[in-house]
Amino acid sequence: MKDTKGRRRFIDYPRQGREGPRRWLPSWRLLLGTSGGAVAALAGLFAVVYATIDIPGENSLARKQATVYYWADGSQMVSVGAVNRQSVALGKVPDSVEHSVIAAENATFYTDSGVSLKGNARAVMNMASGEEAQGGSTITQQFVKNTYLSQDRTVTRKVKEFIIALKINNQRPKQEILRDYLNTSWFGRGSYGIQAAAHAYYGIDAKDLDAGQGAVLAALLKGSEQYDPGLGAANHRRSVARWKWILDRQVDTGWMSRKERAKYRKYPEPLPPAKPTSQAGQTGYLVDVANKFIKSNTGLTDKDLARGGYRIHTTFDKARTRQLEKAVTGVRKKTIDPKKRAADRFAQFGAASVRPEDGAVVALYGGTDATQHFSNNADTSAVPAGSAFKPFVLAAALQQQADQPVRQPVDAWGQQPQAVRPPNAWEDLTGALVKGQSPPFVQAGRHLGLPRIRDLAVKAGLHKESLAQLEPTFPLGTSVPSAIRMASAYTTFTGGGLHADPYAVSRMTLDGKPVDGFARPAPERVVSTEVAQQVTAALEGVGWRILGMPEANARKDAGRGLVNRPVAAGATEPGDRLKSAWFVAGQAPPASGDGNEPITAVTLFRNKPGTPDLLPMEGVGGSGPERGTTLPPKVWSAYRKAVS
Repeated sequence: MKDTKGRRRFIDYPRQGREGPRRWLPSWRLLLGTSGGAVAALAGLFAVVYATIDIPGENSLARKQATVYYWADGSQMVSVGAVNRQSVALGKVPDSVEHSVIAAENATFYTDSGVSLKGNARAVMNMASGEEAQGGSTITQQFVKNTYLSQDRTVTRKVKEFIIALKINNQRPKQEILRDYLNTSWFGRGSYGIQAAAHAYYGIDAKDLDAGQGAVLAALLKGSEQYDPGLGAANHRRSVARWKWILDRQVDTGWMSRKERAKYRKYPEPLPPAKPTSQAGQTGYLVDVANKFIKSNTGLTDKDLARGGYRIHTTFDKARTRQLEKAVTGVRKKTIDPKKRAADRFAQFGAASVRPEDGAVVALYGGTDATQHFSNNADTSAVPAGSAFKPFVLAAALQQQADQPVRQPVDAWGQQPQAVRPPNAWEDLTGALVKGQSPPFVQAGRHLGLPRIRDLAVKAGLHKESLAQLEPTFPLGTSVPSAIRMASAYTTFTGGGLHADPYAVSRMTLDGKPVDGFARPAPERVVSTEVAQQVTAALEGVGWRILGMPEANARKDAGRGLVNRPVAAGATEPGDRLKSAWFVAGQAPPASGDGNEPITAVTLFRNKPGTPDLLPMEGVGGSGPERGTTLPPKVWSAYRKAVS
């Protein structure tokens, strides 16, 4: 085709000799040529990339270092050791376990090319748009990522994974790829590989796993943080559902007969999670809290942390932590005797100390031993706060009174009619708080509006998820905050109305390079300084009532630097009729002016393993109708004297 000057055109577009819309519609020759050129260009590019990317050596997982946790003073707390992995031959893995993994992760494993074009395209598009790449990876690709590449979620890494998976698939037998995949995959509980996982979850060798147990382990490949049934009720439900799906999927793909499937109707419960012996005592609870803080602030997962090489500097004070444990242990030995009193069975203590000025968690008590009692009592969210919640109601009332002074109608004698008079926040609520009375707080909830109280409690540091439904009893403490969060929230009052979110890690490095996510935001104002001082004054009255008047304390503590240092305390009351006992207390600044001491929250409850509801508190420690409320103050007093 020639142009108007007689020169030959390489591409006839716009089309000569055509008019109207047809002039702009490409011919089939042009379409075919363009498409063919594009395909050839892509094929050429792929060939170049394929030739350029070699199969690298194994990644740093093969040379994994321990992760070390440090106390606040820089001394080493614990070193979490090398990879928990024992390689096994594929012949030692039952066929039913192999089939569970294939059915769950890559049903076409034995027939595909080692990659999924559709899945990879979706993953690349997700990453390019800033979304998380998930799904779409074949077993071969997962093996490549585990063994040869980093865990970075980038398009470049995904392209490398795709190319290397193709090469691995062309160079190695499928059986060998499956063997190495099973030996390198992360199953949670510190376990890499099917052999370590079999011991972690069932206490047996991989060769002894049955099809039901294999399906539970295969479910973990989707993410142990979501599918380890020992990590909570929601995880358990997800694990059971996926276990059923994997077994059914094997029937659908021909790996299992319906007759064989019928044998597996009862979910095979794994063993509870176990801490390594190096994390005995309080160490395991400290590591648990530090890891939760890391994951919430950095996006790292348990799998990431298990790869090791991290240096984690915590906020935990070694001396305070040991003294808090000693205080709890001493009170327990003197007052709790399950052999003599049925009411003392399943009694559990939890405690935490938080520094007011910056929110640092300086000490905690999570239970008797992290290797034997697995739930962390300092971080549990199942124990109602009772009257220890009332200071938030008082603070909300005082703040509203300060922000919105309202002139109330008066009668002919200059008095407010009783029917419309709202509670006086200082006179009515403070008196009720000091005396341990409840009706004025229910009335305050009606006048303030329960959302106002809830919002203040959240701003003060309580997790919204731990707060109860907004019912008339809400001001009486039906919410279930953790000891860490209660201590943190009370720092709002002794800290002059400012609150800093609690934190447990000050800094963290990987291979000597800082990990981002540990910058501390400035404390935020929750209530005015005046309101905080008023609430603190009321709490001092509570402390005097429970622990004794300051004169008595001064005589007892003469020569110990504690004179004129009244406590500011909140506590559950015998009349709360809840299944818990709390004592949350701190101290006003000493005369030397060296700042507020940490707020410490101590809780006591009864929880029988395997049952969702707490047990009654009557008679715990022989306290009769006081419902165990005398014991947390004893722990606090013993701890206070030890750290003074």
